[in-house]
Amino acid sequence: MPRFSVIVPAYKVQAYLHECLESVLSQSYPDLELIAVDDCSPDACGAIIDEFAARDPRVRPVHLTANQGLGPARNAGMAEATGDYLVFLDSDDTLTPDALVTIADRLKETGEPDVLVYDYARTYWTGETVRNQAADRLTEKGPAPFRLADRPELLRMLMVAWNKAYRRDFVEEEGFTFPSGYYEDTPWTYPVLMRAESIATLDRVCVHYRQRRRGGILGTVSPRHFDIFEQYDRVFAYVDRNPELAHWRPLLFRRMVDHLIVVFARRDRLPRRSRADFLRTARTYYRRYHAPGAPAPARTRLHYALVRLGLHRTYRALQRTAALARRTAKLTGRLLKGLRSGVLRLHYRVQRCLPVRGDRAVFAADGVRGHGCHPGALEQAFRTHAPGVRTAWIADAEEHAAVPTGTRRVRPGTAAYWTALARSKYLVHNADFDRRLVKRRGQVMVQTRRGTPLKHMGLDLRERPAAAGDTDFGELLANVDKWDYLVSANRHSTLTWERVCPGRYTTLEYGSPRNDRFLRATSADVTRIRESLGIPEGAVVILYAPTYRDYRRTQRTALDLHRVARRLGPPHVVLARAHHRHGGPLVEAPQPGLVIDVTDHPSVESLCLASDALVTDYSSIMFDYANLDRPIVIHADDREAFEAARGTYFDLRAFPPGAVSRSEDELIDIFATGHWHGSRSAQLRSAFRERFCPYDDGRAAERVVRHVVHGAPLEGRS
Repeated sequence: MPRFSVIVPAYKVQAYLHECLESVLSQSYPDLELIAVDDCSPDACGAIIDEFAARDPRVRPVHLTANQGLGPARNAGMAEATGDYLVFLDSDDTLTPDALVTIADRLKETGEPDVLVYDYARTYWTGETVRNQAADRLTEKGPAPFRLADRPELLRMLMVAWNKAYRRDFVEEEGFTFPSGYYEDTPWTYPVLMRAESIATLDRVCVHYRQRRRGGILGTVSPRHFDIFEQYDRVFAYVDRNPELAHWRPLLFRRMVDHLIVVFARRDRLPRRSRADFLRTARTYYRRYHAPGAPAPARTRLHYALVRLGLHRTYRALQRTAALARRTAKLTGRLLKGLRSGVLRLHYRVQRCLPVRGDRAVFAADGVRGHGCHPGALEQAFRTHAPGVRTAWIADAEEHAAVPTGTRRVRPGTAAYWTALARSKYLVHNADFDRRLVKRRGQVMVQTRRGTPLKHMGLDLRERPAAAGDTDFGELLANVDKWDYLVSANRHSTLTWERVCPGRYTTLEYGSPRNDRFLRATSADVTRIRESLGIPEGAVVILYAPTYRDYRRTQRTALDLHRVARRLGPPHVVLARAHHRHGGPLVEAPQPGLVIDVTDHPSVESLCLASDALVTDYSSIMFDYANLDRPIVIHADDREAFEAARGTYFDLRAFPPGAVSRSEDELIDIFATGHWHGSRSAQLRSAFRERFCPYDDGRAAERVVRHVVHGAPLEGRS
């Protein structure tokens, strides 16, 4: 008897079926049977299922002689199931890696509940992945298992069968089956949740719910969307047969009306000529199942009234009015934005006519959530070593909390922002200021860049179109012409930047300002940071910080951090830090004490201090981390693709800062065997640090300020 019976009904999904079935069979938890039901599909689904069955004995093919629909196909799969738990998966969706082992662990932890509800994420054809917006209802905090009465908010989640695991004995004892027709999940999910004696939740994405560009059943205009009424008849009939569930009627009524409103409002569901009939039928069902104690929520009260009265034309008129109001508001917003922009341009012109203030400095950093990177270190050094210069930091309002108290906070695009750019003597950035900035006589621009270059940069990107994207190289050089100083960490950086960003600036080869903090940090600082991150005492902390992939449309890492952390076991903890261009967290479902996503943490320097080792690929963070003299592991599983798309200035395999892995299993082995902190790793790190960190002594920022502000000679570096 297998632990899981995964039931996959298939009909006209030949393009997606391979990926779906492979996502099940490749699970790290092998104790399963895969029941694939060919619902008499006219395409190659049946043949694909047979191919999988021939290569893996866990696949049990079921071929129906006539097309019956999703509900009956699932019933046919259930009739063949022998597993402890039933898991349903639509044939165009996929299980996430290690989903089943995580589900199995949670089932065991919560005492084998009747139902386990887990999370999902929508995946779009564009490559975008968006987690379920109601994920907060799946919190694992509090007692578990529980009954629905303890967590009624579960009824407000998407009513689908495929985000749950069901104890098979419970399903068979209650006689639950799926009906025919569209919306077949509705009369299954509500009764199952209401009847279950024990329910648990799992706050992890276990299913990727594919949002097909074309061809999805519920996204097809059809009169079969009227099936929704019959499905709710089944839901309320079940409640009538079980009077002890009557107290759920008000909530079921509200969920029904909400569902009917969604179907009616979507343009991709009902044929145009049937919309009035649908709303009239909805009116009948509103009156049939209205329950006392079910007031309409304030935000949907108007919608409820229109359904209750069946006012199709009024509903459509209000929709058109709302659309017109949105367009009007959008046009008005554009006009106001244009007016504001014109006023700010005039303000900037006026400010440029006023004298430059020699006691003002403005700082900014691209991709930094608040105050940090080299400009952050220099801003702090200005306050210490040039106290007569008042500093300002440019950041969005939500990032102001991370800006030091003694520093003025400036929001981009405001009058204060343009005043600061027009009149501050010192302008410091690690990327580029606003392209509309006009550098004035008397202003001094200090460029720090983001770190030691390993990837091809600047003019070298002309031969790398995937990495260059829409880079305007003329504008790039125009910005370089504004630089007065370029801060360099080492000779390699100096030679590279002066070639790929040619200009008349002076290079300050003084070391890396942001690394000053590493040389000054104490053990108390490290302890405080680890406590703030919730890291258990005695944990071995691995910081995983990959760089951006120019050649990928999506940035999801191929490294399964949950599997890595589980294989290594306690006391290992993984901190996952996404590149600032990643666009979201690095892991979809962090697990406290095992995998912690720190993408939104305001200080990467703090994360480095909190860790015991770094795992990265081609990120410049390795050059900074080397100053800590802690182990570095390079995980380069896509070297050929990365080299082809972006290129590197030296072969990292020939001169690495530590051990190198080429696969996930190799990475796990490096840590499991202790190779990550062995003598060979220490030798490589020492040679790497000698080459790339010759000036990092905790005073790099001070040297920059003393030269730029006080005129100290270039030879003053140590």
